[in-house]
Amino acid sequence: MMAGCGRQAEPRPNILLVISDDQSWRDAGAYGAKHVATPAFDRIAREGLLFKNSFSASPSCTPARSAVLMGRHAWQQGEAGVLYGAMPPTIPLYPHLLEDAGYATGYTGKGWAPGNWKALGGTRNPCGKEYNSKRHAEAVRPGIEPSDYSENFRQFLAERSKGQPFCFWLGSKEPHRVYDEGSGLRLGKKLEEAQVPEFLPDTPEVRSDLLDYYLEIEWYDAQLAKTLRILEEAGELENTLIVVTSDNGMPFPHAKVSLYDWGMHMPLAVRWGAKLQRGRVVEDLVSHTDFAPTFLAAAGVPQPAGMAGKSLLPLLLGEASWEPRKAVFSGMERHTMCRPDGAGYPMRSMRTAEFLYIKNYAPDRWPTGGEFLSSNKTPHGDIDAAPTKEVLIGPTAAARFPKQVAWCLAKRPAEELYEVGTYLEETGDPRAAGQDPWQGYVYRQTDGYGASFNTSLPEAAREAARTRKMHKPE
Repeated sequence: MMAGCGRQAEPRPNILLVISDDQSWRDAGAYGAKHVATPAFDRIAREGLLFKNSFSASPSCTPARSAVLMGRHAWQQGEAGVLYGAMPPTIPLYPHLLEDAGYATGYTGKGWAPGNWKALGGTRNPCGKEYNSKRHAEAVRPGIEPSDYSENFRQFLAERSKGQPFCFWLGSKEPHRVYDEGSGLRLGKKLEEAQVPEFLPDTPEVRSDLLDYYLEIEWYDAQLAKTLRILEEAGELENTLIVVTSDNGMPFPHAKVSLYDWGMHMPLAVRWGAKLQRGRVVEDLVSHTDFAPTFLAAAGVPQPAGMAGKSLLPLLLGEASWEPRKAVFSGMERHTMCRPDGAGYPMRSMRTAEFLYIKNYAPDRWPTGGEFLSSNKTPHGDIDAAPTKEVLIGPTAAARFPKQVAWCLAKRPAEELYEVGTYLEETGDPRAAGQDPWQGYVYRQTDGYGASFNTSLPEAAREAARTRKMHKPE
């Protein structure tokens, strides 16, 4: 390997990326959540590292997944940087580089999508060979993917050559919508268990919608647990670098398709046998553009030019050579076709430990599409159809929930600057209210790697950020 001559004789590690679809960072037990049960994710964190400041490269499926595969920002991805885009075959992808280096590669569930990887001349699936033929014996409920992720992974392991290292992408299609409406309540969850962020209306419909979202996370986590058992049975658990995360935030307004923390701040836990300090909590800012360089470095494969991310290997291994980054960057050009002539809503963000800065390049446009009827024949097309959306766009919403309607639907200024602590207080983060969501939890330990970044912003700008409120229409 690259980070030490003593590793040359070691077997090359397997690499397993497990990525959920539309899950915000708070919704996992390892982060102190009581409203959702994620024992498999919690196990990865308990037996490896838990990251508290991991950020997606984009709040939209296709560019977020492109960033993972390419190690590039959304604006560096060509046609792969928009929803339903195309994959440029000239940009190196880590699964292809690992395959060329002798790895068996494959994926199950949702890989690089939605998009057309063949349109520009591509000849290899971006994530490797597809494994989706194994299905659950009986349908679970509407909204749950019929493909059996763990059994497809078992088939992949059985087909690879003996002793061959592997690179596998397990892409859960949960908790992406649509949901089986009311399933959370029907299966025993209670409305009072829902944790309603301040930017959403607190109504029974919204609470029930959140419960359905939690239920899909729990389903996905159960599939992760089965996959880990298969990995153990194959004798490959200890030599597998396992990364568990999500592509972008939860499918609710002001989260998915936004550069606010609810759209960009991701769950992340990493396990790699005895190589990692068990139960360590990492405060450092990391980006999803870092995954590709990390996987290549772990496998001893050179990193190609053009990657914006950097290998996290020194951070994972606790090496002194690690240099904490001061900021992570994210962006989006267009999500759905919800504006006239297919216009997007271009925006970029810089997130430090203290501040979130967002640049909106077309503030005259509606960030969610406004009343224009999108390709799915609904207004505000950049918000997924859901009971929560119906509450927000209902005829009495502006009068009943003026603050939430402004946060979720209103036009935004050209520039937004938030002090993270103030912003988290406004959006209902328990930490900002003096509550410790980690109290009594097994992962309460520090690692010494997470020194805060002291911004160089002038005091006037800092004060403006402290007092900045969410944009509200005049």
